[in-house]
Amino acid sequence: MADEKKKISLGGIDGAAEEKGSLVKTIWQFVKFLVVSGLVTIIQLVLANVLPLIFDKVTATIPAFLQGIFNPSLIFDPSTDAGAAQIAKYVIGGVVTWGYLLPFFLSNLIANIYGFYQNKKTTFKSDAPWYNFAIYIVLMIALILFSTWFQGWLVGVIAKAPWEWLNGLARTIAGLAAGFVQMIVLFPMEKFVLLREKKPEGEAAEEAAE
Repeated sequence: MADEKKKISLGGIDGAAEEKGSLVKTIWQFVKFLVVSGLVTIIQLVLANVLPLIFDKVTATIPAFLQGIFNPSLIFDPSTDAGAAQIAKYVIGGVVTWGYLLPFFLSNLIANIYGFYQNKKTTFKSDAPWYNFAIYIVLMIALILFSTWFQGWLVGVIAKAPWEWLNGLARTIAGLAAGFVQMIVLFPMEKFVLLREKKPEGEAAEEAAE
Protein backbone atom coordinates (compact mmCIF):
# COMPACT_ATOMS: atom_id res chain seq x y z
CA MET A 1 0.00 0.00 0.00
CA ALA A 2 2.87 2.40 0.84
CA ASP A 3 4.50 1.73 -2.55
CA GLU A 4 1.21 2.38 -4.29
CA LYS A 5 0.84 5.74 -2.51
CA LYS A 6 4.37 6.73 -3.52
CA LYS A 7 3.67 5.92 -7.17
CA ILE A 8 0.43 7.88 -7.08
CA SER A 9 2.18 10.82 -5.41
CA LEU A 10 5.02 10.84 -7.95
CA GLY A 11 2.57 10.51 -10.81
CA GLY A 12 0.57 13.41 -9.42
CA ILE A 13 3.64 15.62 -9.29
CA ASP A 14 4.54 14.60 -12.84
CA GLY A 15 1.07 15.53 -14.02
CA ALA A 16 1.06 18.85 -12.17
CA ALA A 17 4.48 19.77 -13.60
CA GLU A 18 3.34 18.92 -17.12
CA GLU A 19 0.22 21.08 -16.76
CA LYS A 20 2.38 24.09 -15.87
CA GLY A 21 4.24 23.97 -19.17
CA SER A 22 7.41 22.61 -20.70
CA LEU A 23 9.79 24.71 -18.59
CA VAL A 24 8.39 23.52 -15.26
CA LYS A 25 8.24 19.98 -16.60
CA THR A 26 11.92 20.14 -17.64
CA ILE A 27 12.90 21.52 -14.23
CA TRP A 28 11.04 18.67 -12.51
CA GLN A 29 12.71 16.15 -14.80
CA PHE A 30 16.07 17.67 -13.92
CA VAL A 31 15.27 17.29 -10.21
CA LYS A 32 14.46 13.62 -10.76
CA PHE A 33 17.61 13.28 -12.86
CA LEU A 34 19.65 14.72 -9.97
CA VAL A 35 18.16 12.17 -7.58
CA VAL A 36 19.08 9.33 -9.94
CA SER A 37 22.53 10.87 -10.44
CA GLY A 38 22.97 10.86 -6.68
CA LEU A 39 22.23 7.14 -6.57
CA VAL A 40 24.57 6.59 -9.53
CA THR A 41 27.32 8.49 -7.71
CA ILE A 42 26.88 6.42 -4.55
CA ILE A 43 27.11 3.18 -6.54
CA GLN A 44 30.13 4.48 -8.43
CA LEU A 45 31.98 5.62 -5.32
CA VAL A 46 31.41 2.32 -3.55
CA LEU A 47 32.65 0.37 -6.57
CA ALA A 48 35.59 2.74 -7.17
CA ASN A 49 36.82 2.05 -3.64
CA VAL A 50 36.03 -1.68 -3.62
CA LEU A 51 37.17 -2.75 -7.11
CA PRO A 52 40.85 -1.86 -6.51
CA LEU A 53 40.85 -4.67 -3.94
CA ILE A 54 40.15 -7.00 -6.85
CA PHE A 55 42.12 -5.44 -9.70
CA ASP A 56 45.21 -3.98 -8.02
CA LYS A 57 47.03 -7.24 -8.71
CA VAL A 58 46.33 -7.06 -12.46
CA THR A 59 49.66 -6.21 -14.09
CA ALA A 60 48.73 -6.46 -17.78
CA THR A 61 49.42 -3.11 -19.45
CA ILE A 62 46.86 -1.13 -21.45
CA PRO A 63 46.99 -1.24 -25.27
CA ALA A 64 48.89 1.30 -27.36
CA PHE A 65 45.82 3.33 -28.36
CA LEU A 66 45.11 4.11 -24.68
CA GLN A 67 48.68 4.86 -23.68
CA GLY A 68 48.57 8.36 -25.11
CA ILE A 69 45.52 9.15 -22.97
CA PHE A 70 46.79 7.56 -19.77
CA ASN A 71 50.34 8.84 -19.74
CA PRO A 72 51.92 8.12 -16.34
CA SER A 73 53.74 11.45 -16.35
CA LEU A 74 50.39 13.26 -16.64
CA ILE A 75 48.26 11.30 -14.18
CA PHE A 76 50.83 10.53 -11.47
CA ASP A 77 53.10 12.93 -9.65
CA PRO A 78 56.36 11.18 -8.73
CA SER A 79 57.38 14.10 -6.51
CA THR A 80 54.81 13.06 -3.89
CA ASP A 81 54.79 9.92 -1.76
CA ALA A 82 51.29 9.02 -3.01
CA GLY A 83 52.29 9.52 -6.64
CA ALA A 84 55.44 7.44 -6.26
CA ALA A 85 53.42 4.66 -4.64
CA GLN A 86 50.89 4.73 -7.49
CA ILE A 87 53.65 4.55 -10.09
CA ALA A 88 55.19 1.57 -8.31
CA LYS A 89 51.82 -0.17 -8.21
CA TYR A 90 50.24 0.79 -11.53
CA VAL A 91 53.08 1.42 -14.01
CA ILE A 92 55.20 -1.25 -15.68
CA GLY A 93 57.84 -0.32 -18.23
CA GLY A 94 56.44 3.19 -18.45
CA VAL A 95 52.93 1.93 -19.27
CA VAL A 96 49.84 2.09 -17.04
CA THR A 97 48.29 -1.27 -16.12
CA TRP A 98 44.69 -2.44 -16.36
CA GLY A 99 44.82 -2.67 -12.58
CA TYR A 100 44.64 1.11 -12.48
CA LEU A 101 42.16 1.63 -15.31
CA LEU A 102 39.57 -1.10 -14.69
CA PRO A 103 38.26 0.06 -11.27
CA PHE A 104 37.54 3.55 -12.62
CA PHE A 105 36.09 2.25 -15.87
CA LEU A 106 33.89 -0.52 -14.49
CA SER A 107 32.57 1.47 -11.53
CA ASN A 108 31.55 4.23 -13.92
CA LEU A 109 29.99 1.96 -16.52
CA ILE A 110 28.02 -0.23 -14.08
CA ALA A 111 26.66 2.75 -12.16
CA ASN A 112 25.61 4.60 -15.32
CA ILE A 113 23.89 1.57 -16.84
CA TYR A 114 21.70 1.59 -13.75
CA GLY A 115 21.19 5.33 -14.23
CA PHE A 116 20.12 4.89 -17.85
CA TYR A 117 17.37 2.41 -17.05
CA GLN A 118 16.21 4.34 -14.00
CA ASN A 119 15.96 7.56 -15.97
CA LYS A 120 14.19 5.77 -18.80
CA LYS A 121 11.60 4.43 -16.40
CA THR A 122 11.02 7.28 -13.95
CA THR A 123 12.61 10.52 -15.14
CA PHE A 124 11.66 10.67 -18.81
CA LYS A 125 9.13 7.81 -19.03
CA SER A 126 10.56 6.90 -22.39
CA ASP A 127 9.80 4.08 -24.78
CA ALA A 128 13.09 4.60 -26.62
CA PRO A 129 14.14 1.68 -28.86
CA TRP A 130 16.76 -0.80 -27.72
CA TYR A 131 19.42 0.55 -30.06
CA ASN A 132 19.45 3.83 -28.13
CA PHE A 133 21.02 1.85 -25.31
CA ALA A 134 23.82 0.82 -27.70
CA ILE A 135 24.34 4.49 -28.60
CA TYR A 136 24.36 5.30 -24.89
CA ILE A 137 27.08 2.69 -24.25
CA VAL A 138 29.29 4.20 -26.99
CA LEU A 139 28.75 7.67 -25.51
CA MET A 140 29.47 6.40 -22.01
CA ILE A 141 32.70 4.71 -23.09
CA ALA A 142 33.92 8.02 -24.54
CA LEU A 143 32.85 9.88 -21.38
CA ILE A 144 34.38 7.25 -19.13
CA LEU A 145 37.73 7.36 -20.94
CA PHE A 146 37.79 11.11 -20.49
CA SER A 147 36.59 11.05 -16.89
CA THR A 148 38.99 8.22 -16.00
CA TRP A 149 41.85 10.34 -17.27
CA PHE A 150 40.36 13.33 -15.45
CA GLN A 151 40.01 11.37 -12.22
CA GLY A 152 43.60 10.18 -12.41
CA TRP A 153 44.83 13.70 -13.10
CA LEU A 154 42.75 15.10 -10.24
CA VAL A 155 43.99 12.44 -7.84
CA GLY A 156 47.52 13.52 -8.74
CA VAL A 157 46.67 17.17 -8.07
CA ILE A 158 45.08 16.35 -4.70
CA ALA A 159 48.12 14.27 -3.79
CA LYS A 160 50.17 17.48 -3.80
CA ALA A 161 48.04 18.94 -1.01
CA PRO A 162 49.84 19.10 2.36
CA TRP A 163 46.86 17.65 4.23
CA GLU A 164 46.98 13.90 4.72
CA TRP A 165 43.21 13.67 5.36
CA LEU A 166 42.57 15.23 1.94
CA ASN A 167 44.92 12.80 0.23
CA GLY A 168 42.86 9.96 1.65
CA LEU A 169 39.74 11.37 -0.02
CA ALA A 170 41.40 11.76 -3.41
CA ARG A 171 39.50 8.96 -5.16
CA THR A 172 36.18 10.07 -3.70
CA ILE A 173 36.65 13.71 -4.68
CA ALA A 174 37.80 12.76 -8.17
CA GLY A 175 34.79 10.47 -8.58
CA LEU A 176 32.40 13.24 -7.56
CA ALA A 177 33.99 15.70 -9.98
CA ALA A 178 33.85 13.22 -12.86
CA GLY A 179 30.22 12.45 -12.06
CA PHE A 180 29.38 16.17 -12.25
CA VAL A 181 30.95 16.45 -15.71
CA GLN A 182 29.01 13.43 -16.91
CA MET A 183 25.74 14.79 -15.51
CA ILE A 184 26.13 18.01 -17.52
CA VAL A 185 26.57 16.00 -20.71
CA LEU A 186 24.03 13.26 -20.08
CA PHE A 187 20.93 15.23 -19.08
CA PRO A 188 20.43 17.00 -22.44
CA MET A 189 21.50 13.90 -24.36
CA GLU A 190 19.00 11.68 -22.57
CA LYS A 191 16.13 14.19 -22.56
CA PHE A 192 16.35 15.33 -26.17
CA VAL A 193 17.98 12.41 -27.98
CA LEU A 194 18.28 9.03 -26.26
CA LEU A 195 15.28 8.95 -23.90
CA ARG A 196 12.73 11.20 -25.52
CA GLU A 197 9.41 10.88 -23.71
CA LYS A 198 6.87 8.58 -25.27
CA LYS A 199 4.08 10.45 -26.99
CA PRO A 200 0.43 10.20 -26.00
CA GLU A 201 -1.46 7.43 -27.79
CA GLY A 202 -3.50 9.87 -29.87
CA GLU A 203 -0.48 11.80 -31.04
CA ALA A 204 1.45 8.63 -31.81
CA ALA A 205 -1.50 7.28 -33.84
CA GLU A 206 -1.66 10.49 -35.89
CA GLU A 207 2.04 10.21 -36.74
CA ALA A 208 1.61 6.57 -37.69
CA ALA A 209 -1.30 7.49 -39.98
CA GLU A 210 0.82 10.09 -41.74
